[in-house]
Amino acid sequence: MIDNNILLRNIWYYALPSYLLKPGKMVAKILLEEPILLIRNKDGQVSAVRDICPHRAVPLSCGRFNGQEVECCYHGWRFDPKGRCVEIPSLLPEQNTDLSRFDVQSYPIQETQGNIWIYMSDGDKYKPSPVENEVPIVSGVIEQQPHLVEVIRFPCFIDHAVTGLMDPAHSPYVHRVWWWRSGELHEEVKEFDPSPYGFTVRRHKLSENMENMSRLYWLVGGGIPEVEISFRLPGVRIEEITFGKHRVSNLTAVTPISETETEVNFVLYGIPAWLRIFKPLIHILARKFLGQDRTVVEKQQVGLKYNPVLRLIKDSDMQAQWYYQLKREFARATSEKREFINPVKSILLRWRA
Repeated sequence: MIDNNILLRNIWYYALPSYLLKPGKMVAKILLEEPILLIRNKDGQVSAVRDICPHRAVPLSCGRFNGQEVECCYHGWRFDPKGRCVEIPSLLPEQNTDLSRFDVQSYPIQETQGNIWIYMSDGDKYKPSPVENEVPIVSGVIEQQPHLVEVIRFPCFIDHAVTGLMDPAHSPYVHRVWWWRSGELHEEVKEFDPSPYGFTVRRHKLSENMENMSRLYWLVGGGIPEVEISFRLPGVRIEEITFGKHRVSNLTAVTPISETETEVNFVLYGIPAWLRIFKPLIHILARKFLGQDRTVVEKQQVGLKYNPVLRLIKDSDMQAQWYYQLKREFARATSEKREFINPVKSILLRWRA
């Protein structure tokens, strides 16, 4: 039986594309059902605090930020970007008060490759392992800003967004567009290996049923495209495609907003310079592609209301089964304060798609 509605803690989640948070500005978000205020000071440093004033519970995002401190709009209480309370205007000078009693929760933040990541702990004194302290990195991208970012909300719990996006058998039925696949079913054979908090599909040539895309890559880069795909908890998929002298990489990060809503961030790197004039078209295609996944997941919610047992099969559903196994193991390891043991083993999988 698949566990339902587990929101993993003590792990890094994708919070926001860097370009959406300008210096001297703040952005309010709900992540894992928690109100969070992301802040970038005038020097460009990013931080995050709980978006609730401890005085009367007004969201701090309703107040003002001068590039150094956030001021609550209700009584003017002021907090620095680390959540420390630095001023309560209504206090008299002789009223000695320990302002640290009124600090708001802060969150570890890392910014790299044009992405902002946030560490969502369980509030316990659990100490993350070195691997947990590392945010997902797209190899071959050195502090490079992405060439394209697409953000879309899925009306579902995170599990259904993750397993839907990684599903290898749905494309002929969900993504019915001429430029993506030939329309015929072919046998797929892929080799998988365990990797940190997930698994990796070994480097391989594009499948026969993606012949239109193969021709496109050949025309662009003059080489046969090869692909490597990795997945890691909580919901991060990185795909690297090499063709000729080019490397195009995309990061798809899935972050839960609540039990009924999930945010999907699609981040693309490595578009060849002469193709960047077509970025508006690539945006449209990416939005359409993700929109098709969103539509079918939206339809899925109709059946899920009746709490059916999801019957997964081999081999095409193996990645989904691994995802649930990885989640359960991570939750147990965190609860028991022990090291994570990856349940995935090296294996060859076959299916038709």
